[in-house]
Amino acid sequence: MYVSSHEVKRLAILDAERCVGCQLCMFACSRRFGDGGLAKSAILVRSVGGIERGLTVIVCRACLDPPCARVCPTDALKLRKHGGVFLDQTKCIGCRNCVEACDIGAVFWDYETNKPIICVHCGYCSQFCHYKVLGVEKTI
Repeated sequence: MYVSSHEVKRLAILDAERCVGCQLCMFACSRRFGDGGLAKSAILVRSVGGIERGLTVIVCRACLDPPCARVCPTDALKLRKHGGVFLDQTKCIGCRNCVEACDIGAVFWDYETNKPIICVHCGYCSQFCHYKVLGVEKTI
């Protein structure tokens, strides 16, 4: 069953090679849902092996058939229209199956609540990306 909303957006990585590692997207994300520091971010910017090899941006890619949802034993992850998932925290039992199932490592863990941190594709982080690495796609 899909969870619908009036406008469906999807966060997109427009050009990862432009990333300078400032982590402003991570700070924006973590502040969007409270004051938890970078540990509460649903996006991760990290080195792939030094300055020569550059950086990578890890965030939910809004899979159409998300492996994280397939392995959730309580249906806490509801499918979003046009890909990705929403987390129903009241149903989550903290099993971490979703973290293990994500092919790209985009399901992070909140050790304080013992629940996953998953991008909601709000696009807030993209407003702080001065290098146009991130953007928001509207889906039909």
